[in-house]
Amino acid sequence: MSKTYSNYQHTLIGITTYGRQDPIPFSLPSTYLDSVRKAGGTPVLLPPGESNAATLLKRLDGLIITGGGDIDPTLYNGAAHPMVYSVDNERDAFEINLAKFALENHIPVLGICRGLQILIVASGGTLIPHIPDEYGTSVSHRLEPEPGIRKSTEHDVIITANSRLGKLIQKTHISVVSWHHQAVGVLPSNWRPVAHSVEDKVIEAAEHIHHPWAVGVQWHPEMSQNDPNHERIFKGFIESTYSKDNLLSA
Repeated sequence: MSKTYSNYQHTLIGITTYGRQDPIPFSLPSTYLDSVRKAGGTPVLLPPGESNAATLLKRLDGLIITGGGDIDPTLYNGAAHPMVYSVDNERDAFEINLAKFALENHIPVLGICRGLQILIVASGGTLIPHIPDEYGTSVSHRLEPEPGIRKSTEHDVIITANSRLGKLIQKTHISVVSWHHQAVGVLPSNWRPVAHSVEDKVIEAAEHIHHPWAVGVQWHPEMSQNDPNHERIFKGFIESTYSKDNLLSA
């Protein structure tokens, strides 16, 4: 079947959660759910642990892969780094399987922060383990006022005008809230960069070249719920779920 505007409000969006190793297992900030609901979707939380991605995604209209701890470097042929933290192998495996299934079956998918990185690793790309090692410290992508304390910060990004993201936001220069110390390294051939940090040129967003709607942003649009620029990301994602043909329908 295909979605129409009349049943738009019934669009089911799977949203991945933190893993069982976090202080509060299988949790997620409510801002993700609020953003999906505000855009017209119905959120469905997806905790790690399920082994069959098809079982979940055949019942859903779209997928959001959320932020969180670092991905195991061995999954992208990376080296161990002292700044890598909160690696969760169960969550890594779960989200990579979801990402691969969504990409292979043309299911709309939005990756946020770690979610962008999952999409890239699932597609064969690599990550930069610690941004300061490659780009220096001219831009702070997250704050660490003391060891073990991590906070979000703001900086500016430049968006490619003719990209899906650029057409959606309708601006090429916006301020974003970020909370990351890693970034995309080598992009797979079927992805293209569509946003960069203004000062240090870190990749801040990427889009799949062939997929109908696969976008990843390195920042946290759900933390800017009242900013129209970031609202448009969720609205565009939700709209893609009811305008697509459901390739998995019986």
